[in-house]
Amino acid sequence: MSIKNRTIFENDNLFVLRGMDSESIDLIYLDPPFNSNRNYAAPIGSQAAGAAFKDTWTLSDVDNAWHGEIADREPALYQAIHTAELTHGKGMKSYLIMMAIRLLEMKRVLKKSGSLYLHCDPTASHYLKLLMDAVFGRRNFRNEIIWRRNSGNNAGKQYGRNHDTLLYYAASNQATWNGSVADNYSPEQRSRFKTDPAGNLYKAENLTAPGVTPSRSFEWRGAVPRNRSWRYNKEKLEELWEAGLILTKRDGKTPRLDGLKTYLGPDDRPKVQSIWTDIHRVANTSKERTGYPTQKPIALLERIIKASSNKADVVLDPFCGCATTCVAAERLGRQWIGIDISEKAVDLVRMRLEKEVGLFGTVIHRTDIPKRSEKLPNYRTHKHTLYGKQEGLCNGCQTQFPFRNMTVDHIIPRNHGGTDAVDNLQLLCGACNSTKSTGTQAELLAKLQEQGIL
Repeated sequence: MSIKNRTIFENDNLFVLRGMDSESIDLIYLDPPFNSNRNYAAPIGSQAAGAAFKDTWTLSDVDNAWHGEIADREPALYQAIHTAELTHGKGMKSYLIMMAIRLLEMKRVLKKSGSLYLHCDPTASHYLKLLMDAVFGRRNFRNEIIWRRNSGNNAGKQYGRNHDTLLYYAASNQATWNGSVADNYSPEQRSRFKTDPAGNLYKAENLTAPGVTPSRSFEWRGAVPRNRSWRYNKEKLEELWEAGLILTKRDGKTPRLDGLKTYLGPDDRPKVQSIWTDIHRVANTSKERTGYPTQKPIALLERIIKASSNKADVVLDPFCGCATTCVAAERLGRQWIGIDISEKAVDLVRMRLEKEVGLFGTVIHRTDIPKRSEKLPNYRTHKHTLYGKQEGLCNGCQTQFPFRNMTVDHIIPRNHGGTDAVDNLQLLCGACNSTKSTGTQAELLAKLQEQGIL
C-alpha cells in the first residue's frame, strides 16, 4: 500500500479514494451524513469546537458527472437512485448520488477478504440497502445490525426512535470473520445464576429426564424421580456427587432432582447477535466526549474491528470526523487511514491519540490526492479498444471521425483523482477535447448544448 499507517487526509474523500490502490484495505467503517435535513455544529468551548457540517442535500450539491457516470457504468444502481427520487424526492436522489459514487470506489479498494460497515439511520437506511445490494451484490449482504443508542425519547404520535442501523457487507466469501465477539451477560441474565464460594457462576439444571425408563427409575441416596427417569446411570451420578456438582435438600444429604450444578465457562458467554443493546451512546459526562456532532462510542468500533479484521490489517474511515475509528484501530493493533473534509478532524485525531492512546506526533496529515502505485499501461495504448467500443463516435459531439482524428481523454480529470484505468478513458475529437480541456465531462456536454451541437 502506498499510503502510510496513521494518515489523515484533509480532502474530499472521493478524490482520495480514487487515488488509493485497488484491493488495499481490509475493513471500511463509514458514518456519513444521514440526509437528516439538519445542520450540525460542535458546542463552543468543546474539544471539537469549529467542527460543523450540513446534512441537507439538493442537486446543486452533487456533480452532474457523477450521475452520468453511474448511469453509464452501473445501470442497476442508477435505477435504484431513480426509484428513490420518485418515492422520496430530489433531496434523496442527490444524497444517494453522493453516496453511490463513493461506494463504487470503496468496493474497488477493498480486498477480497475485506468487509464494509455503513452506519445510517431509518431516514435513508432502506434506500442505502438498495445501493449496497447493487454495488456489492445482494449475496454479499451479511447483516442489518440494530444499535440501540439510547433508552427512548418522546416522539409524539409514533414510537420513539432510539436506534441506528449498520449495514454489514462482505467483499466476497473470503471475508475475514472472527466470529460473533463474546458479549457480557446483562444484569438480568446474570440474575439467573448463583455464585459459589469461589465466585464462579452456576445454575441448577434437572437431574431427571421425561418419560419412565425402568433402568433409570431407581432410588438413589434417598431420592426417586416420580413419573420420570434419571438422566444418568448410578455410576455417573456418584461421579457427579463426589465432584460436588449436585445440590442437596436442606438435610444436606438428599440430592435435589433439579440440582445439577452447571457452571458458566469462558466460552459460554452469549454471542453477539444482530441487535446491540449493551453499547451506550457517548453521554454528556463521558470521558470520551469531544463535543463533535454525532460522535459514536469507541466500544461500537472495537466490536466491529475485532469481528472483521486481524492484527496489522488496514482499517479505513472515509468520514472519520472525531477519529473514533482511528483510536479504536490503534488500540487494537490495526493500521488505519482516515479521511475528512474538515481540518478540525486532524486536530481531533492528534488530541485523542495523545490523550487516549499515548501516541505523540505520529499522525501524518495530508491535503493532497494520493497516486496509485498500481502499474498501468500508458493510457494511449487503449485507443484502438476505445475506438471499437465507441464505434468511431466522439464521446462528446457523437460525430464519427477517422481513428487518427481521435484523442484519448480522461473522463474524470486527473486533478479530480481520475486515473489511467481504461474505465476512466474515452475518445474525443480534437474540437471536443479542446473544449473540455481540464474540465469534467458534464461541463463539456453543457458547453456543447449551449453551442447547439447536442
